[in-house]
Amino acid sequence: MNIQPVILSGGAGTRLWPLSRELFPKQLHAPFGGKLTLLQHTIMRLKGIETLHDEVKVLPPILVCNEEHRFLVAEQMRQIQIDMSGLILEPVGRNTAPALTLAALHAASISDDNVMLVMPADHVIRDVDAFQKLVFDGALKAETGCTVTFGVTPTFPATGYGYIKRSNTAEGEDSTVSRFIEKPDEVKAQQLFEDDSYLWNSGIFMMKPSIWLGQLSHFRKDMYDACKKASEQGQVDGDFRRVDVPTFEECPSDSIDYAVMEHLASNQSLDDVETRLVVIPLDAGWSDVGGWANLQEEAPHDEHGNAVLGDVITHDVKDSLLLSSHRLIAGVGLRNLIVVETADAVLVANKDDAHHVKEIVAHLKLEGRSEHQAHKRVHRPWGDYEGIDIGDRYQVKRITVNPGASLSLQMHHHRAEHWIVVSGTAQITSGEEEFLLSENESTYIPIGVKHRLVNPGQVPLEIIEVQSGSYLGEDDIVRFDDEYGR
Repeated sequence: MNIQPVILSGGAGTRLWPLSRELFPKQLHAPFGGKLTLLQHTIMRLKGIETLHDEVKVLPPILVCNEEHRFLVAEQMRQIQIDMSGLILEPVGRNTAPALTLAALHAASISDDNVMLVMPADHVIRDVDAFQKLVFDGALKAETGCTVTFGVTPTFPATGYGYIKRSNTAEGEDSTVSRFIEKPDEVKAQQLFEDDSYLWNSGIFMMKPSIWLGQLSHFRKDMYDACKKASEQGQVDGDFRRVDVPTFEECPSDSIDYAVMEHLASNQSLDDVETRLVVIPLDAGWSDVGGWANLQEEAPHDEHGNAVLGDVITHDVKDSLLLSSHRLIAGVGLRNLIVVETADAVLVANKDDAHHVKEIVAHLKLEGRSEHQAHKRVHRPWGDYEGIDIGDRYQVKRITVNPGASLSLQMHHHRAEHWIVVSGTAQITSGEEEFLLSENESTYIPIGVKHRLVNPGQVPLEIIEVQSGSYLGEDDIVRFDDEYGR
């Protein structure tokens, strides 16, 4: 039996701002200070299941991500030696149902009707062994044509999760789903919490591609047709699979639950569509790390109930999360607080109200500010850059170019650039000239001159770039040649 992992990585994670940004969302972070990111943990979560069950083979994952994240995702997959041939790019976000449909169409095109294990990229599963056992049980059910969902026993009356009503609460017996409920208000959440027939909706599913595509074609033919056309008219671009942009932009936006699962739960009798929807209790230390309160619960704690990450000193602090990315945080006399420091923003919130951080993100967007979109350190396929200083007619950046990597051959209409090599060796193209610069050497690129920066060495190249001119925006770039296809 083959299991086809499908990982949905399109979210922006706004409730974990300022750590999570649109161009560097939470699934690409390692929020607990470990070596692996949430995305990498998700991919590696099935490692070893084949040794437990000889009849199981785990196929290379199909991963659907936002086009803006493609190079970061590809690099993180490369780091853990994962085949990247199943990396599907969404040009715009259309929620989870279209994303799963693109993955199912691809899965159906490359192999037999293997059982898909659909997982969000940003969840935590503490008990991997228990999770693998439940996945095996789910695969056996999905092999028969069922759609399988996983429900988590509620530990508090959560208003941030959807709920699943199961038909049977007896341990060890199959249970069908009779109802899906979206995120309830506080009164309704308390009622659901007290009723042991309700489970949290984990957002993890198992089904065959043919089952999902048949269900979607019946319940949301408009979405199915748009995804099928966008996929068929797409193209392969190196490691990436691109869909047709205009077609996918016209695709309706909806979640897996709304598009299909709620219809299945209503027990509609349909001759031509498989409607069996089974729920398996997921007792494996699950969390969606949906906000700062969740992260505070999941992170390691000290004896005072504090989750402390980074350069932090505390005195008389209890039940708080203090996360430092760059500077020292000193906390005194704090209770039940969230304090998160990044290079360009600091969040201070009561833990009980921390989910309202999404309102701050909305305000930043409304004001046209950049802090919701990217960190000061911005990742690029060739390395990264970080803003150091900015004025009316100048900007200073620290640029790191990976060994063997190259920026595009480009030109600017409104700015000149001064480059100073701090470490490594730079290969410079400036107009018709090509030359090398070593540590403590510099060059000047006038406005309107074609230029390129390459790291020909075996160690990272670091330079300081001073821009000067009437306009310093990132959109003042005319590219003539770019190995990354931008």
